[in-house]
Amino acid sequence: MLKRLFAVLLAVVIIGASAVSASALGEGDISAPAAVLMDADTGKILYEKNAHEQRACASITKVMTLTLVMEAVDSGKIHMDDVVTASAHAASMGGSDIWLEEGEQMTVDDMIKATAVASANDAAVALAEFICGTEDDFVAAMNEKANALGMDDTTFMNCNGLDEEGHITSAYDVALMSRELIKHEKIFDYTNIWLDNLRGGETQIVNTNKLLRSYDGITGLKTGTTGEAGACISATAERNGLSLIGVVLGADSGKERFRDAATLLDYGFANFESKELGLEEELAPITVEGGMEDEVSISCEGVTGLTVPKGEGKGITQTVDIPESLTAPVRKGDVVGRVVFTLNGEELASFDVTANDDVEEKSFGSILGLLLHSLIKM
Repeated sequence: MLKRLFAVLLAVVIIGASAVSASALGEGDISAPAAVLMDADTGKILYEKNAHEQRACASITKVMTLTLVMEAVDSGKIHMDDVVTASAHAASMGGSDIWLEEGEQMTVDDMIKATAVASANDAAVALAEFICGTEDDFVAAMNEKANALGMDDTTFMNCNGLDEEGHITSAYDVALMSRELIKHEKIFDYTNIWLDNLRGGETQIVNTNKLLRSYDGITGLKTGTTGEAGACISATAERNGLSLIGVVLGADSGKERFRDAATLLDYGFANFESKELGLEEELAPITVEGGMEDEVSISCEGVTGLTVPKGEGKGITQTVDIPESLTAPVRKGDVVGRVVFTLNGEELASFDVTANDDVEEKSFGSILGLLLHSLIKM
């Protein structure tokens, strides 16, 4: 039977339909042509406007670049103190950069800082080449990762977001890859930096995300601006256990980008809250018919909380749906039931109940083996 690894599941589920209507915010509240508000823990959409419209996204592209970089760090493929040497190709990037010269060396740590804080196109390419050998090979890995995440609206042509024909994504896909990046919590060590320096203090960098100075609970994540993409942002924030991702693509100006992002996040924090949950009582063992043991203990792990409309959390009810007995054999991890949470008759979430141990089926051989084992102990 299928089993779920609850130890790594953060169970936060949003009530209701897949998205609230645009009218919940008001027609003119979001000026950008495309936007999404996502619950970061589950990927549930709380608000959308042209969420799947394919658009350029400028340096928001670096969200995927940084995702692959953090994966390489976490896997041990690269290390923060590794030295990266800038190639002629990396040094040739235009737009936002840290003016790398061919042959110049920086640590992975500093290159990540330059990419995340200063949105440095040259540093992004240098990291891509360090990990995959060439930017083209790295971009292929970006597209492979996008496909794995279900980013059906996205095709990457480069790793830094400079305007290029065919380089497209959507607000929904940006939210998906942002959610993936922030699973690597160390990225917040960079996206929370407002002012820092490189080259031993010779080069000062300032974060392009102005919400760091004005929005309560902001944690990141990435801005981007080009002539084709307009002003874009993926903004992440957390308050009282509720983690949100607000994506804005194609705003007319940086000021409107930040205003729209703040409006999205304000809407989420004003209307939703995290409700902590727990099992009402310990789950009793289940009888096992025809087994070498009479019963098996069971558990339901990972039930931590639900994200619900504010004020409705007290109405949540819990139902434990398990059979009176099981038939041997039973394997550890087998799904034997579920715990269901509902509100006003609507199912909000369910979590698998699993067996904690193996229970073998009774057979002549198993009984004989048990007798022999008992005799040996005597």
